[in-house]
Amino acid sequence: MTSRPVISRPVISRPVISRAGAVWAVVLATALMVLLPATARAAATADVMTSVDVAITLDKQGGATFRETIAYDFGPGPHHGLFREVVTRQAVADPQGQDASAGDRYRYYALGDVTASSPTGASSDVALVDKGFSTQIRIGDPARLVVGPQEYVVSYHLANVMNPFPDHVELFYNVFKDDVVPKDRLSITVTGPGGVTLVRCARGGSGTDTTGDGSPCDVATSGNPARFLLTGVRSNEDVTIATQLPTGGFGGLTPDVRTGTSGYSESQSRVLSGLALGGGVLVPLLAAGGMGVLVATRGRDERYAGLTPGLTPGPTEAPGAVAVVRGGTPVVAVQFTPPAGVQPGMVGTLVDESADTVDVSATVVDLAVRGYLRIEESQTGGMFSRTDWTLTRLVADPSQPPLRAWESTVLEGVFADSNPVQLSALKTHFAITLATAKQQMYDDVVQRGWFRRNPGSQRSGWQALGFLLIGAGVASAVWLGGATSDIDRTAGLGIGIPSGVVLGVGLLVSGLVMRVLGARMAARTAEGSAVNAQSLGFRRYLETAEAGQIRFEEAQSIFSRYLPYAIVFGVADRWAGTFQKVAEAAEAAGQPLVMPTWYLYAGTGFPDFGSIADGAGSFATTADGTFAASATTGGSGGSGFGVGGGFSGGGGGGSSSGSW
Repeated sequence: MTSRPVISRPVISRPVISRAGAVWAVVLATALMVLLPATARAAATADVMTSVDVAITLDKQGGATFRETIAYDFGPGPHHGLFREVVTRQAVADPQGQDASAGDRYRYYALGDVTASSPTGASSDVALVDKGFSTQIRIGDPARLVVGPQEYVVSYHLANVMNPFPDHVELFYNVFKDDVVPKDRLSITVTGPGGVTLVRCARGGSGTDTTGDGSPCDVATSGNPARFLLTGVRSNEDVTIATQLPTGGFGGLTPDVRTGTSGYSESQSRVLSGLALGGGVLVPLLAAGGMGVLVATRGRDERYAGLTPGLTPGPTEAPGAVAVVRGGTPVVAVQFTPPAGVQPGMVGTLVDESADTVDVSATVVDLAVRGYLRIEESQTGGMFSRTDWTLTRLVADPSQPPLRAWESTVLEGVFADSNPVQLSALKTHFAITLATAKQQMYDDVVQRGWFRRNPGSQRSGWQALGFLLIGAGVASAVWLGGATSDIDRTAGLGIGIPSGVVLGVGLLVSGLVMRVLGARMAARTAEGSAVNAQSLGFRRYLETAEAGQIRFEEAQSIFSRYLPYAIVFGVADRWAGTFQKVAEAAEAAGQPLVMPTWYLYAGTGFPDFGSIADGAGSFATTADGTFAASATTGGSGGSGFGVGGGFSGGGGGGSSSGSW
């Protein structure tokens, strides 16, 4: 059986901690910006390399010696020399035979034998600066300045850069990666045991080679040495080469893959650990404090001061004459009628600050009561019969007030495909209608001045932010636990719990705070609070009304008109029971009530108010479920000659340049 190389895919394009990088970058962005050198953050540079010759000599142990002859033209401003930043640690993807959860894995390229000289006489002192996943070779003297064109010869050795395969070995390498300094001419040679039998070369920030998305090098030839030539290499344009050599000239090659070391210097580790520990404590405190202030100042309902709950300033009142205050729990008085001009769906949206599916199904019942459609029970299914409902659109009384936008949407959506239509048939195509109607209901409560902003959007926005924080917290605790243990040890700030776990718990608690308090951020205006008080007073009437309080002559009218409101409030059974007693009393008094015609009962016997209310309630419940159902419906050892995947910028290692 042929063995695979240690790492099967191309490397991650930039050195970061595996798996944890995305979350770590978001949380610790400020720290990382501090740690980046000023030159790397520059959007552009006036420096230019007029000529670069890179000679790479491979050894049988899998290492490579780099000799770089650089003609460097310094731009305006004071400069002490140049630097070459070389990747020495690179995250590993697709681990094999090891538990990836044991800690972050990275491939290590040991840097050694660093020397520098300058044929033009510029200072060539060398200082190595550990950047965590890279090492900066700083050349020059902080006490001396350099100007204009200079030449440097830089040499260094990187261990274990070769990738072993069953029938060959490869150097798949980013000669330049994320380098801001442009290069007029770049020459690369690769010499190795047995000679180079196959080559590949590309330039560009992403893509492959001549087969697809990348740009080929000007020259790429095999041999010993293999030669590559490029001209006009732009700022931030990556240069990647792949060379294939026979296995005979090399010993047993094994990439140096390490686990459990942070890859950060002590000073960097202290900053990162400190931020994680501090964030784990401060973030939930800030979330609780900030949300508490927002709830207190914006999340409490407004109300008119000095007015009886449910009343609004009279038409002769000057604007602003009645003070508006926040908070308080007004006493709700019984209201014998619903708020004027407020439909059942609007009442449901106002009371619980949410446009729910039950508000839409109650709207269908309300449209039937008002003569826009008829609801008729029907049996389907033979032996295993079940109740369905046939909806038939009617020509409404032209004296009816115009429908609101969401009412028209519901009516047109119900009969979009046919008239009549079975309720069960709406399960396949009502989702868009339902979503549109709910959005229009939210728009309506804002247009009526009951809320200043869409309460659904406000609530969902805070809920989404809380969910993201909870997800980030879980990810931090799970993924950063092992990585930050090593960082904490390097920093000497260990407290027994990895700082990544502390940060994760803090983010999770913050997310819970956001979700709990964010649900209270949808606040009614004073006008909305007045209508809400009227609606709650009417609900109390539906809950407490006695048969003896209802006159026979008005009974058959208010039964139907109030039933949709009772459905919204969840008291349809109570309302039906009350009316059944009214109907019995009216029958005994010789004044029988006329049954409604908007609902046709299919049960045995004569229909009564109880059976109609029960049927309409069942219809609303089934419609609620039907409508809702409709809405648900390489890092380090990849091959440079494989099919697919990125080539340019996709090799191992890499280097960048600049002046200081």
